[in-house]
Amino acid sequence: MRGKLITLEGIDGSGKSTVAERLQENPEIKAFGPVFTREPTRGTLTGNAVERAIQSDTDQLAELFLFTADHAEHLAKIVKPALENGKTVISDRYSDSRYAYQGITLKTRLEDPLEWIKNLHRGWTIIPDLTFLFDIRPEVSIERCGKRGEQSKFEKLEFLRGVREIFLRLAAEDPERFIIMDASRSPEHIEKEVARKILEFLSRN
Repeated sequence: MRGKLITLEGIDGSGKSTVAERLQENPEIKAFGPVFTREPTRGTLTGNAVERAIQSDTDQLAELFLFTADHAEHLAKIVKPALENGKTVISDRYSDSRYAYQGITLKTRLEDPLEWIKNLHRGWTIIPDLTFLFDIRPEVSIERCGKRGEQSKFEKLEFLRGVREIFLRLAAEDPERFIIMDASRSPEHIEKEVARKILEFLSRN
């Protein structure tokens, strides 16, 4: 039986990475033996290239293709093998982040960047079975980002407002897959709720 792919999405500062780390220590979640992963991938050729691009002035279209290449590597080396072995995969960021972030980054380069990027993925990506969208006002997320050091180019207020709008649009278009979480609450509260919903989902499936 094919495993299940669960993804955590949201703008920078939404707290999803903190929750992802907490889930790895949750004994009830660990009982299912999930594979925890992330995008950009960590310690890989493609993941390292993406990280360098984020910290540079790389061309926006070139940056999209770096992210997409890393996604392909992620699928080939981690996601597909785990799912084929019946494993549950929990990924901190996945393709929806690319749609949302590059959908805004490329708005001056393409007529309909969101659809163009989604079409780029059709036929080879794997659609998640369940996605948690950590929704938070960009004003709050910016404050959180500021507390952890210098902001990246993706952590600017107007930019994050646009990214959040696309995330919410994606969720509205696929309500059976998305669960929207109020990310203004404490990580402890959110982790418990996300864990509960994951356990319910896995028990049903």
